[in-house]
Amino acid sequence: MNVSDYIRTIPDFPKPGIQFRDVTTLFGNPHGLRYAANELIMLARDKGIDKVAGIDARGFIMGGILAQALGVGFVPIRKKGKLPYHVHRAEYALEYGTDSIEIHQDAIEKGEKVLLHDDLLATGGTALAATRLIEQCGGEIMQISFIVELPALKGREKLSSYDVRSLIVFEGE
Repeated sequence: MNVSDYIRTIPDFPKPGIQFRDVTTLFGNPHGLRYAANELIMLARDKGIDKVAGIDARGFIMGGILAQALGVGFVPIRKKGKLPYHVHRAEYALEYGTDSIEIHQDAIEKGEKVLLHDDLLATGGTALAATRLIEQCGGEIMQISFIVELPALKGREKLSSYDVRSLIVFEGE
């Protein structure tokens, strides 16, 4: 069994030349979901994790599973304007312009060890912004995990000072 067996590739989405890696087919298959979750748990189980932070929105799915399996709390990192309490905000670059993500200021206590999770590592901009938020709260990032990594987009380079783990690497965009 391989995680890539459960990931659908959609050519030319969202624009020509892009091979979109669709993890929803992985999430929808109980065997694939369990397999991927177990692989990610094995990567993080000895890290002393206190909290799992997941990035909006697909990072919430596996992030919640990881938090439950590790017996720790889950922290959502949301798109701007979605959290109801006092937040820290970090901007990141898009192809054209910027966007931002937020975390509740009290979501992570000083010194807590955090596993950051998202479904896909592409350019690394969102994950890097999420690391800034976690560190602004006082958390220590023990690992950043992804289901899929696209190395051609060089996201790992932006995260080079962290322990970055991916279950599957797809060459090309």
